[in-house]
Amino acid sequence: MKVTIHKLFDYLLESAASDPPECFIGFSLARSPRLKDFLADLDPEISLDWNGVSFLGLPALRQRVLEQAGLTALSPDAVLITAGAAEANYLLFRQLLTAGDEIITEAPGWPQAGVMARAIGATLREVPRSEADGWHLDPEAVAAAFTPRTRMIFLTNPNNPTGRLIPETDLLALAALADRHGIWLVVDEVYAGLEWGHPRPPSIAGLTPFGITTGSVSKALGLQGLRTGWMICHSPEVIRDAMILRENSSEIMNSLGEHIAEIALRPDRLAAALEKARTEGRASLEKLSRFVAEQPRLEWHPPQAGLIGLARLDGIDGESLARRLLAAPYRTFLLPGSAYGCPHHIRLGVGGGPETRLGEGLARLSTLLDAWSG
Repeated sequence: MKVTIHKLFDYLLESAASDPPECFIGFSLARSPRLKDFLADLDPEISLDWNGVSFLGLPALRQRVLEQAGLTALSPDAVLITAGAAEANYLLFRQLLTAGDEIITEAPGWPQAGVMARAIGATLREVPRSEADGWHLDPEAVAAAFTPRTRMIFLTNPNNPTGRLIPETDLLALAALADRHGIWLVVDEVYAGLEWGHPRPPSIAGLTPFGITTGSVSKALGLQGLRTGWMICHSPEVIRDAMILRENSSEIMNSLGEHIAEIALRPDRLAAALEKARTEGRASLEKLSRFVAEQPRLEWHPPQAGLIGLARLDGIDGESLARRLLAAPYRTFLLPGSAYGCPHHIRLGVGGGPETRLGEGLARLSTLLDAWSG
């Protein structure tokens, strides 16, 4: 299986090799806590060995995962802890797709689906989201993309990178489609919990036996460094197969990371962390929306949830702008829309807290836009 690099990761690698940016307008996760924030709740006698602990992951953590997703009717054995949502998705692609199969996904959407489809030899069928309609995904368009060779639908909710939510009525329609055809419906929910004036949609694993929810503590809680995520699935066979494949890659999760993630997902701590992330994110999002409204060469549909959105550029190539902004004298990072197949867009983000120097970064972007000569 030959895996090719996708544009998003390629650009991030290239950016990391240059002088560090001074400002960020594209930060995609909430401000990260510090280890000291968890020390009072960590037992110093915790063993760092995994022997005697379930191969599925720390039982208490798996219960917390179900609680935060509103899926407490399911057994903790329906949860597999993984190295982030990316590994959960990877394990599912590798186990549920073979050469010649078809996978339906959204465009724009998380590029991992395309990378894995090409590596496996599966056909990727992309359903465009409607930018004119605020990046809405039409369930009927998803249904129209179905063929007898379709084996999986892969979506993100909130959508990465637009921040558009799939509402419950549309999720029910998609769940009915999965039920009707007996195909897997995988929904990556890494930004769930950061909704701006909208209710959190139900997790897909609660709507159909064919629904598989993936997620992590990386984005909404800023705990990307723990590399702790999960999949939630009704099928014991899917969970077991994914566990066996994981045994040949990351093998078993790190014990300390699982214990910290369990603490972070305790209801009282989770509520406080999400409220803090929402407060900071909402203030930054309002600032960013005002900035876009004042820029004649930018327009966007603000994200309904999550910390990132896509803005359209008038007469400017997104990658050219991003590269010039990253260079001196601007030294400011944002991600070009070409990472998502949208060359006339840029990805704007409001995560990371004050350390990103968002206001200064926006001022530098404004100066570049004003001076842009093509």
